[in-house]
Amino acid sequence: MSKSVAPSLYSRIRDILVSARTGVARTVNTTQVMANWLIGREIVEEEQKGAKRADYGQALLADISRRLARDFGSGWSVRNLEYCRTFYSAYPRLLSSGKSNAVRSISSTVTFPNAPRSISNTLSRKSPNPPPLAEIGYAPRSQSWAPGLLHPNLSWTHYRTLVRIDRPEARSFYEIEAIKNNWSARELERQMASLLYDRLARSRDKKGLLRLATKGQEVARAADAFKDPVVIEFLGLPESPRLVESDLEQALLNNLQTFLLELGRGFAFVARQERITLDGDHFYLDLVFYHTVLKCYVLLDLKVGKLTHGDLGQLQLYVNYYDCERRTAGDQPTLGLILCTDKNDAMVRYTLGPDQEKRIFASRYQLHLPTEKELQTELRRELRQLR
Repeated sequence: MSKSVAPSLYSRIRDILVSARTGVARTVNTTQVMANWLIGREIVEEEQKGAKRADYGQALLADISRRLARDFGSGWSVRNLEYCRTFYSAYPRLLSSGKSNAVRSISSTVTFPNAPRSISNTLSRKSPNPPPLAEIGYAPRSQSWAPGLLHPNLSWTHYRTLVRIDRPEARSFYEIEAIKNNWSARELERQMASLLYDRLARSRDKKGLLRLATKGQEVARAADAFKDPVVIEFLGLPESPRLVESDLEQALLNNLQTFLLELGRGFAFVARQERITLDGDHFYLDLVFYHTVLKCYVLLDLKVGKLTHGDLGQLQLYVNYYDCERRTAGDQPTLGLILCTDKNDAMVRYTLGPDQEKRIFASRYQLHLPTEKELQTELRRELRQLR
């Protein structure tokens, strides 16, 4: 009679295989990124020394595409070669190993799937000092990585999405956030479509903008944790006066993972419709979160209409209750957030006062993806109110 495998042994073996598969997939993705960058470099530098006619580049790509299809099969269309060219132009320093390290020549070979032909003998012709491929599969743990350099957690699909961003500072921000938050390519595209960088940049000075482009979104104080507006287009709800708060709440819970992604790093869901009883009167908190970076509870109240001073007073009640009854020795003061369709910022400011304004926040929510024009209009509106 055969002896069953101990669960702990099986778990260790399974972990080894999962880790190996992840490593192989990462190596394949990184190799593809490198190969496409090198192809882009060859095309760009060939075009730069070639004829200056506008149709030269297209004729060159068409010829390369035809010959690659013959030698390697489908997958090398003119459009894909254009992506490679754009990729190299957007990331000219991708394979640089940093200012402090001596960059060595390539010592390994790059192979394409289903076609084990080495292209390493063509790589050193244009750039004498690219780094060895063997060094590129690492996951940077030091300060040597910076936006614009190769990172193994970004796939070709990530980079192909990132090159659509024209502004270097915005592209750097999305690079950092994709790595920090382990975004899939689809999640990255959604955050770009929601104009996350522009929404965060609205309330920052020049130094704050520089930090966004070099360090991503940092959460050091309560105001850093909240966006305005909050974009929840993923709910698929129409903008209608008949929308009720219970429907909005249920839709958010049905899409909780995406909602947490929109709220940002550090939010953990705790409860919904939590009842608070004060001398026989019952009150209900819409949503309760805990922020793992700020170490505090975050109480979220939903409003489908324009914000009133009564709504702010109600949230103040909830925040005070949590501070008195739920907050423990390790918790920071409770924060409150109201999501509403519209608000009067002056009314919010005078209702809360300078102290409460640091703990209670009001953000608009949008049921559709914003445009840059809409954000600019909103920013001008806020500036008028501040004046």
